[in-house]
Amino acid sequence: MTDTPTRIHAVFAEAGVTGWLHALDIDSGAQLDAGADQPVCTASVHKLCLLVTLHQLAAAGGLDLGEQIECPPAGRTAGPTGLAAMLDPVRMSLRDVAYLMMAVSDNAAADLLLRRAGLDAVNRAMTRLGLTRTHAVHTFGELLATIREDAGPDGARALTDPHVITRLRALDPARTNRSTPRDMTRLLGAVWRDEACAPEHGAAIRRILGLQVWPHRMASGFPFDDVHVAGKTGSLPTVRNEVGVVEYPDGGRYAVAVFTRTANTAATLPAADAVIGTAARMAVDALRAP
Repeated sequence: MTDTPTRIHAVFAEAGVTGWLHALDIDSGAQLDAGADQPVCTASVHKLCLLVTLHQLAAAGGLDLGEQIECPPAGRTAGPTGLAAMLDPVRMSLRDVAYLMMAVSDNAAADLLLRRAGLDAVNRAMTRLGLTRTHAVHTFGELLATIREDAGPDGARALTDPHVITRLRALDPARTNRSTPRDMTRLLGAVWRDEACAPEHGAAIRRILGLQVWPHRMASGFPFDDVHVAGKTGSLPTVRNEVGVVEYPDGGRYAVAVFTRTANTAATLPAADAVIGTAARMAVDALRAP
């Protein structure tokens, strides 16, 4: 396993990204560190922190996941999926809003839940779990607003300019929602061991993570019918992330967190997506080696 981090960094470089990874055998505690303590901007990976917080609040009686919530078209946080892309008023349960937030990374759904739970509650929940380097600075609507402001009058067109990219606060871990790969595998391990929430809530979180629709990152490294990948992606200009748990039929469970940056400003970079799966597979194979 000793040379695996070097090989992982080599495949990151070949794909044109800089990457940081941590992998954890959830049951034995064995680890693989390829930049595990690097501060990273989480992007939509931080929705996992909100999901765990929501279930902690529900377990404590602070809210009812069956509670119905209104989502009018006006004022919705922008995004290409879920409630963010819908045109008419919507009424649904907190539980189903959380499903949209995780399965299709719906920004409007996430901000509805943040208004119900609060950023402070998310940060307190992460601190209680020992994730000392994980912190939410702003809602997803506020994050997008910083990008619009920093991009300037040319709007989205400016995001193809590397000089504009360098001034985006959303890409600076010191000024945006942030974590480390190690903190994220610690969170996933706590969820899978039922240490983050009561068992019924842990099971609900695991179910929702297993319903994510995107197969092009971590899951691409495990193309087997009997291996299950449950996770959450995160994307911003030049940023591609995913954290998740890979479960094997022999009972092996491995939490993996992969965060990447690239100098290429293109929105579509298949190699940068696929290397997340490649690196995750290398890490898990190393943890499973005799």
